[in-house]
Amino acid sequence: MPQAIKLSEKYDEIYFALGIHPYDIEQYDEKILEKYISHSKCIAVGECGLDYFRLPKNENEKIKNIQKQKEVFISQINFAKKVKKPLIIHIREASMDAKKILEDYEAKEVGGVLHCYNADENLLSLSNHNFYFGIGGVVTFKNAKKLLAVLNKIPKDKLLIETDAPYLTPHPFRGKRNEPLYTKYIVEKISQILNLDSNEIESLTSKNAYKLFKQFSTKI
Repeated sequence: MPQAIKLSEKYDEIYFALGIHPYDIEQYDEKILEKYISHSKCIAVGECGLDYFRLPKNENEKIKNIQKQKEVFISQINFAKKVKKPLIIHIREASMDAKKILEDYEAKEVGGVLHCYNADENLLSLSNHNFYFGIGGVVTFKNAKKLLAVLNKIPKDKLLIETDAPYLTPHPFRGKRNEPLYTKYIVEKISQILNLDSNEIESLTSKNAYKLFKQFSTKI
């Protein structure tokens, strides 16, 4: 976190988010979030959410881990509502549980983005709950058939472009370190699928990002 703060203070165009990933739930401490959340360059809570991809094999440990993930996720939703900042949501093989929690705990009060949207159509209704859908390098992969099929079902005013750098580098640079420069390849792919001009994709996704985050930072 200190490194993210230093970068945001050094470069005007850089902002940061503050949260605990589901892989790091044992490190969760709301006091740490409270320590940095008021920083002028902090504009979101996350990456937080649910990830059932790497659960313990022991059944009892598995149940405990899922329960702990849910508790930490709910805590961060409530924290985001308290500080009035949007959420950056991580969901992997846990769509229905994550969706239920977001709905039950009124996360729509602050909204947010489904980071690296997993193409689950059951999550599309969250667009009505002030949530956006982050599309990254995966959309350029040859095996991204599910995402390509659902892309045109995402409301245009809820579409975002993202990197997940240094991971998920788009084709033709897959396997190399990712960086924001490569977002143009994501834009090109989306424009092909939606049959829209690349400039239009750039414009609408930028507008959506400003709409989601600007209300929480007058400097964006």
